[in-house]
This record gives sequence, structure tokens and C-alpha cells, in this order.
Amino acid sequence: MNDPYSVLGVGKSASAAEIKSAFRRLAKKYHPDSNSSNTQAAQKFADISAAYEVLGDADKRRKFDSGEIDAKGHPRHPGFNPFGAGGFGGGPFRGRAPGGGFAGMRGGPAEDIFAEIFGGVKTGGRRRPARGRDLSLRVTVSFTEAARGSKRRVAMPGGKQLDINIPAGVADGQQIRLKGQGEASPGGGPPGDGLVTITVADHPLFTRDGRDLRLDLPITLYEAVLGAKVKVPTLDAPVKLKIPPNSNSGRTLRLKGKGIAGSGKAPAGDLLVTLRIVMPEHSDGELKALMEKWARSMPYDARGARFRNI
Repeated sequence: MNDPYSVLGVGKSASAAEIKSAFRRLAKKYHPDSNSSNTQAAQKFADISAAYEVLGDADKRRKFDSGEIDAKGHPRHPGFNPFGAGGFGGGPFRGRAPGGGFAGMRGGPAEDIFAEIFGGVKTGGRRRPARGRDLSLRVTVSFTEAARGSKRRVAMPGGKQLDINIPAGVADGQQIRLKGQGEASPGGGPPGDGLVTITVADHPLFTRDGRDLRLDLPITLYEAVLGAKVKVPTLDAPVKLKIPPNSNSGRTLRLKGKGIAGSGKAPAGDLLVTLRIVMPEHSDGELKALMEKWARSMPYDARGARFRNI
């Protein structure tokens, strides 16, 4: 075999990472599973694997650089029998071993790299090719689309167009897996998956609480005192909400089934409407006089016992 540095295309000062990177690149290019009819590729693959068996092992590399072993890993001393006990049996690459792989390679640094590139699972004595790489992308949907569900066309990395279902109730940051829509396997294994991460845009009125929606509803002082029926927005169409008389600011009313749509065994959520009393922007003399009269004749403790000792 030629000088292992030349075989891998690296200099003698190359770092371990550079040697590993060169071997990975060449192994993927010349692997016999990808070049079944190319005998020259098979020989090239054997050569680069044998070179890495020497240079990929720090101790063997040191011995090769110092002249203790040759390019095949054989010790350089008189009387050495490479076929005897403790020898290398003709070097780390004599040919195919039973059940796939190559003789002399097992347990060495090259096999570790093959596990990374082509998969680390063996079945029936053969290494099963690794699945392809997953492809990731991010899709932004509106608040309503996430709550009600929708369909979207997305462009995968590489340009492939796919129609995907956005499930009702999908949460911000949730990932949708598209089986088999990733990269093809370099070794003939199954393709990877497409991973679509959902970003849900904010809504100007609603916030999400599990499967429920929350809404702060501004009301007037007289609506709070007298009670009223007011129009309330939902994700579908506005509905009328009855406000009971003498409602406090912060009181929460429930609109059943007006939240996130049901999905599977999960029922639809509710819309939780919290009342917020809003005073008029401009002062009103009559209102001020009424409040002064109330303060004198009808005082009451709004804060209760929790605030008396602070």
C-alpha cells in the first residue's frame, strides 16, 4: 500500500480531526454499497480504510511516523512473520469478511467511522445502512389557524413542495413529523423525516390557557352596576354576553365551547371573559357629586380583612 498520508490526501502535520474528516469523505465516496459494479472503487475503499487503520489510531500513527511499523501496520524488524501468532494476517485489509465488512477492520477506528456514516445497527451479521438525515423547517401560522386547524403548503429544504395538516390546538413550538420526507440515505437505508416546527402568531385580543382562551373585556361603570348584554368577539363570530348587575372588575364569565376546537378525546375549550371596568376619559360633575355622596352616606370596605394589617 502507498503512504497512508498520500492515500487520505493529507499532510504529515494533519490533525486527528483533519484525518478523520478526510477518511469520512473518501469512505462515503468509495463505499462498495454505493459502487457495486466498480472494482476500482472497491480497491480504493480498501486502501483508504487500511490507511485510516494506521493513521486513525494515535499509537499506530506514532509508530508509523517513527518507522516502527510500515504502511500495513507490520513491525519493521528482522524475522517478523506477519502470518504468525500476534501478526496482522496480511494487513488490516485482506478482503471481505463473512457477513459483510472487511477482514482486519473489526474493532478498529475505521469501523467506528463506518458506524457513524452508515449506521451502527447490525442485523444478521450485516450492518444495516443508516436512515437519511431529517430536514427541519419552521412555519408561522395565525392564532386562529392554530386554534381551529388548517392546511398549509410548505417548501422543504431543497425545494420540494408539500401539503401539510396543521392540527387543531397545535401549540407554539410544537413539531410536526412528516414521515419519509427528509434526505435519502447515503447507504441505501430509509429516508429521514421532515420536522416542521410551528410558530403561532399572537392575537390582538385572545391569549391561550391550555385549551381555553382568555379575553379581557372593557365595560362601562353603568354596565357593571346595572347589568347589560354586550357583544363579545370569538374566533368564529361575535356573540352576546350577559353581564350580571353589580359585577366587579376582574369577574370572569365563561362562554362554553368557544375556545380551542376539540381534537380526538380532548373536548373543545371555553372562552373565559374577564370584565375590566373602564372609567370615562373626561371627568363628569354629576358622577363626582354622586361618588362624594356615596362616600359620606354609603361607605364600604372594598379591600377587606386581608389589607387591614399591612
